[in-house]
Amino acid sequence: MPKVFLNGEIVDEGDARVPVTDRGLLFADAVYEVVRVYGGEPFLWREHMARMERGARFLQIPLPFGPEELKGYALELIDLNECYLGVVYIQLTRGPAPRVHRFPERVRPTAFMFTQEVARPDRELVRRGVDLVTLPDVRWGLCEVKTVGLLPNVLGKEEAAKRGAFDALFVRDGVITEGTSSNFFAVRNGRLVTYPVDNILPGVTRAKVLEIAGRLGLEVQERGLEVDELRDCEEAFLTGTVLEVMPVRSVDGIELGPPGPVTRRLLEEYEGLIEA
Repeated sequence: MPKVFLNGEIVDEGDARVPVTDRGLLFADAVYEVVRVYGGEPFLWREHMARMERGARFLQIPLPFGPEELKGYALELIDLNECYLGVVYIQLTRGPAPRVHRFPERVRPTAFMFTQEVARPDRELVRRGVDLVTLPDVRWGLCEVKTVGLLPNVLGKEEAAKRGAFDALFVRDGVITEGTSSNFFAVRNGRLVTYPVDNILPGVTRAKVLEIAGRLGLEVQERGLEVDELRDCEEAFLTGTVLEVMPVRSVDGIELGPPGPVTRRLLEEYEGLIEA
């Protein structure tokens, strides 16, 4: 049976118990992170922990474990579960308490973590690119906080699948914000265009790609890209912990072609980081 981490202990998955009154279950009063594992090593751990700390601080949930202590448990789980290619999922909730909306006093946060085997992105998808559709962005107004309240994202992903697409892009006031579980980039007139970190998820992979782009001397515009502008874009791609750098072939039937030179170069550089 797989091992999981729960409140400072590593136990069998079947023995892990969270009370039904836990506020993560009742109110989605929780933050989470998904960290990629390559060769048994958590990738970009510090960046993921920094984002989790920001989210916990915003929600006023105290952190019961420091980043390095938590990493020690993550490495132990990876080894015990032999999860050398996959993800580590970490969740922190406010904890169990009587069901009232206000923050309870003297409540102990719940922290748990598990591993899951996840393959690298399909090479054929990366070679040809994926097809996307657009959907209205009906999410709450604090998307920069990585909470577990992901129902609109789940519904968006499901709607995309029903339309025969790989994923969906959220659109707010005619402007593309991000994917259901990824950030979106386009290449227009040779420049990278991506929505600014303003009420979207500040993706760890997004930040790393922007860092690579700066090193390569690519011009970047952090602004909203209108849906109508897609017809003038030469390339597009998604970024995410699991997706890495995923080329986009089309959006709402607008053809963007196979991966172009900018996407390919960024993909090569990102894969180089993984190999390193």
